[in-house]
Amino acid sequence: MTLTLAGVLLYVIAQLGIGAWAARRIRTEDDYLVAGRSLGYGLGIFTIFATWFGAETCIGAAGAIYENGISGGSADPFGYAICILLLGLVFAVPLWKRRLTTIADLFRQRYSAGVERLAVLLMVPTSLLWAAAQIRAFGQVLSASSTLEVEIAITIAAGVVIVYTMSGGLLADAITDLVQGIALIVGLGILFAVLMLDGGAETLRAVPPERLRLFGGGEVPLLELLERWAIPIFGSVVAAELVARVIAMRSPVVVRRACLAAGGIYLLVGLIPVTLGLLGAMLMPGLEHPEQLLPLLALDRLPQVLYMFFAGALVSAILSTVDSALLVSASLVSHNIVVPMRPGMPERAKIRVARTGVAIFGVLAYVMAMYAEGVYALVEQASAFGSAGIVVIVAFGLFSKHGGPASAIAALLAGVAVWVVGSYMLELPWAYIAALLSSIAAYVISAIFEAPPSRVAAPA
Repeated sequence: MTLTLAGVLLYVIAQLGIGAWAARRIRTEDDYLVAGRSLGYGLGIFTIFATWFGAETCIGAAGAIYENGISGGSADPFGYAICILLLGLVFAVPLWKRRLTTIADLFRQRYSAGVERLAVLLMVPTSLLWAAAQIRAFGQVLSASSTLEVEIAITIAAGVVIVYTMSGGLLADAITDLVQGIALIVGLGILFAVLMLDGGAETLRAVPPERLRLFGGGEVPLLELLERWAIPIFGSVVAAELVARVIAMRSPVVVRRACLAAGGIYLLVGLIPVTLGLLGAMLMPGLEHPEQLLPLLALDRLPQVLYMFFAGALVSAILSTVDSALLVSASLVSHNIVVPMRPGMPERAKIRVARTGVAIFGVLAYVMAMYAEGVYALVEQASAFGSAGIVVIVAFGLFSKHGGPASAIAALLAGVAVWVVGSYMLELPWAYIAALLSSIAAYVISAIFEAPPSRVAAPA
């Protein structure tokens, strides 16, 4: 067991080395935040795939399917795969053509600086929840690979993640995403092949039919079913982490094709944790921590050398997501709030501010990870919090000239208010649907009484 943990730690050190090597090319804020807008197909496809294919798929979704059957995976991988495909088909090219540095730049260009700042305040908690989910999952992998308690493992994981993310910007993330994505696919493929050759196919045929119903077999009310799918699709389609990758690519053709390819790979590879979740319920019933299913299956069925590789692959998935979440949190605050307050700030100072933000948000994400109920719960909250208003004002901002700052603010406030009240006070099972519809209504009604953006922005 000690040898396995040592192997995982060596894998992490190798990833840190890759990040440090790539970080030497960082000279400007654009280099750090959007990789100099230079990503091609290879880096582009795998950085989108690896950024979203993290703890929620390998750890959270497998555990949810273990408990609830295939309907537990409605969000991941199915919902998030649709999300990435929708990004490529609808939003990616218009966003790329805006020449943004962060998605919040769109809100300043299209609406106002006030909308930009409000949106940042709503998006940062979302990225922090994502980061917390990955840190918690990292801790679960370390705990399953050693005798460490989960809390101690999460603490170690947080320290590693913060150092890793501070070492290099988006270019470093993209390069390590390529390595990590390939390692993850190979690692999951090895475990899947071993289980299938060891009687897995026969075990799958014995899975009860009710556990194979993607939509719950009519047992789930329609609004709840729509909620399950709306959160991953609309809650993440213009998530800041994804948009950062879109902005960083070198042409509109590359960005569209990269998104579509990444979405297809995401769905294909995501079917492996789905299958393992179904198998796990038959092979290892009664687990105290279902989120540890994949590492426990690998530990039980793989030789130690292959298990070391598999655990490293899980760490890859987690690192490739958490670095993006922390970097986005820091970039939104540094680029859209701190830097505008100090005009003329040197490029080195901008990078330093962003790296400081990574450290601060890393500590906050660690605290969230320690007190969360689980990885899947963190991810669902991350996708839902504030995102209803964000997707509405992005859609109107890119594809409509109607509405201005007041409409955008109304949509943002309505979305988050309805979601918070619906989720935590009324405990509505369709709170996100209500938030999305409220955001659209608030925008449209406000736009009726608001001058077009060109007239709002015109000098008196």
